[in-house]
Amino acid sequence: MLDIKLIRENPQEVERRLRTRDETISLGPLLKLDEERRKLIAQVEQLKAQRNKATEQIAQLKRAKKESEAQALIAEMGRLADQIKSLDSTLSQIEQEIHDFLARLPNLPHSSVPVSPNKGDKKILREFGQKPSFSFPFKSHIELGEQLGILDLPRAAKIAGSRFPLYRGKGALLEMGLISFMLRYQTEQNGYIPILPPFLGNPESFFAAGQLPKFADQVYFCPEDKLYLNPTAEVLLANLHRDEILDGSQLPLKYCAYTACFRREAGTYGEEERGLIRMHQFNKVELFKFTKPEESYTELESLVEDAEDILKELNVHYRVALLPTCDLAQQSAKTIDLEVWIPSQNRYYEVSSISNCEDFQARRGNIRFRREKGSRPEYVHTLNGSGLATSRLFVAILENNQQPDGSVLIPKPLQEYVGAERLTPLT
Repeated sequence: MLDIKLIRENPQEVERRLRTRDETISLGPLLKLDEERRKLIAQVEQLKAQRNKATEQIAQLKRAKKESEAQALIAEMGRLADQIKSLDSTLSQIEQEIHDFLARLPNLPHSSVPVSPNKGDKKILREFGQKPSFSFPFKSHIELGEQLGILDLPRAAKIAGSRFPLYRGKGALLEMGLISFMLRYQTEQNGYIPILPPFLGNPESFFAAGQLPKFADQVYFCPEDKLYLNPTAEVLLANLHRDEILDGSQLPLKYCAYTACFRREAGTYGEEERGLIRMHQFNKVELFKFTKPEESYTELESLVEDAEDILKELNVHYRVALLPTCDLAQQSAKTIDLEVWIPSQNRYYEVSSISNCEDFQARRGNIRFRREKGSRPEYVHTLNGSGLATSRLFVAILENNQQPDGSVLIPKPLQEYVGAERLTPLT
């Protein structure tokens, strides 16, 4: 959530930056509400000062045995109290409107983010490896999954509907191996604290992370329990220290978590969405950091490198892209994507979005730190990134490592989990 003081003091600049994300944004209504709020506060404070003064006068009149004058003043106090109560009610309503307005505003984009209304205007920062070249007709992961006996999407659809996965045999071992390998690597090599959180969260958690109210239609909700199914462990990890004041000497705090993720993905369809490319349910290892404000962009680069480590270890060709303003998530000030090459689609797909949310989530979740004992609490900066999402990574491993005989080579770090060096077609 943005700081109303920042908006009040720099309305034109804030609106200009927000319009690089959404040209329809106007801060006029918010500024009008804020002006009304401040006028009401001044009126209420003036009336309360009058009430306090009258209270002292009444006490003096009673001590002087001037009961009739005291009763008249008491009656006047009653009218004053009713007026204060009415103004407080109006003030509370306006403050709620201001809160609701701020809750729907996105974060301010960082100055390094490309300004564009076109998602295609991302900036490619670097690449790792080369696209594979095939001397034989290559297959899609859907064909490979069926021939290798490791995917059963028809039965998944029978159980839950379309766009749900069902891994079987070595496919299940490969999927679980990816999760285990990534968790172990980030814990042992990059110093993250492993977390296994709940897969559901309450409305307060989803608001703090930035999912609510704007994206309520994209998440699964259990109305009887007032709980939401996890769309990404970012939501859960962002709330680890909600309403806490952290010790600045312990920052940055680095967490990694495995969760299944659930998304409605309403309105998405097309040939490129077949198979495991875009699912209602998928697995992901998430990386999350709580940092001091002045260190957050250095930590962002480090977070990108930590996620890249996995792709390098698996020897998967990928590229690193800086997203433009129009493609930022609501809570993000800057996002860098890692994209793997999918031969059957002849395009890159994102397997990790790595973002610096600055103090946007911290304000919503009241997450602060002290630089030293007794110092004024400050809001932390929060960063998140997939480390990584498995479904598209699973696709990239299958398609990029396929062989002329229909087999698929398993990357060396995953062989111990799968119990094989390659997957071979069913006979």
